Amino acid sequence: MTDPRSPHAHHISELSHDEIFAAHEGGKLSIHTARPLKTQRDLSISYTPGVAEVCTAISENPKLAHRYTGIGHTVAIISDGTAVLGLGDIGPQAALPVMEGKAQLFDRFAGLNAFPIVLDEKDTDAIVATITAIAPSFGAINLEDISAPRCFEIERRLIEALDIPVMHDDQHGTAVVITAALGNACQLLDRTMQDLKVVISGAGAAGVACAKMLIDAGVTDIIMLDSRGTIHAGRDDLNEIKQDLAATTNPRGVAGSVADALAGADCFIGLSRGHVSEDALKGMAPEPILFSLANPDPEIDPELAHRYGAVVATGRSDFPNQINNVLAFPGIFHGALQAGATRITPAMKLAASRAIAKVAEEHLDVEYIVPSPLDARVAPAVSKAVAAAWENAQ
Repeated sequence: MTDPRSPHAHHISELSHDEIFAAHEGGKLSIHTARPLKTQRDLSISYTPGVAEVCTAISENPKLAHRYTGIGHTVAIISDGTAVLGLGDIGPQAALPVMEGKAQLFDRFAGLNAFPIVLDEKDTDAIVATITAIAPSFGAINLEDISAPRCFEIERRLIEALDIPVMHDDQHGTAVVITAALGNACQLLDRTMQDLKVVISGAGAAGVACAKMLIDAGVTDIIMLDSRGTIHAGRDDLNEIKQDLAATTNPRGVAGSVADALAGADCFIGLSRGHVSEDALKGMAPEPILFSLANPDPEIDPELAHRYGAVVATGRSDFPNQINNVLAFPGIFHGALQAGATRITPAMKLAASRAIAKVAEEHLDVEYIVPSPLDARVAPAVSKAVAAAWENAQ
């Protein structure tokens, strides 16, 4: 059996322009029939007149749609193109290659059908109305690359409006994998989540969700950083989301810069385009945990990170411990759909995180705190854990 820590070469920096564009030419997806259409009888069963019987049955009992259509294993991947990768607001069509790639991952790792949908719309009310209107075609909604703080309201309102799972993966997928990685880093270093002083740089979608999930996982001392420094109750320039963060984080009331936040800290989690200096690293507690996840340029220079950090993770595939959402979202959505869940709860996300961490335990090492994104064991383990968490709560 191939060592799961190195399923393929890490290094992809030598990919050529021509190779990348050739792989995208004509799009990365296709739709094929799941049933043969070879005879007139096949046609009559799949289409008219036979299909009318199925339509009538679903009309009389809508729950039958999950059995007699594909929605029970179909996810919509929806973006407005306002926060694409590290590229920012590049518009809906420019976001489409990412959504197609996401659909490939759903198919490859969870056997789910996924449709990329991009909206030429930035108004929150209009986006919510549009997604609500098309939701009957799908079993779940994966929101993607929608800018903060709009993404929080859009997700919240859709969860309230729909009876199918809705998840903004930029928030929760990232948080799930970070929580798994941090738990395993603590296990390696003989520490506990409860005792950590954690600094999170970036109060956007991923940073906010990460803070909430780490609190759910037992972390009690988190300092959040935005472009103006630490988030604390004494600031008068905070939006509603950051006001909530000020009320639930920074229990010591630390004010000031990145260096002030990192003084004595055990863990840094970078989810921004910021920069951390060597002097700031020197002020941290001994042997810190450094998750510098900005991509392609981490907040901490990789050489510095490995010099100071006891455990180091990045968002890049050419270094060990890549924090990659593909470890989370295929299994989360598969498990939710298998269980017939109507939403994705905090307990389901924590169960997903624990499942990811457990897969890595057999080979746990400072360079292997989460499984490879290509590890075939991950999605089934996450799916099983997520489904069980939903079913146990019913």
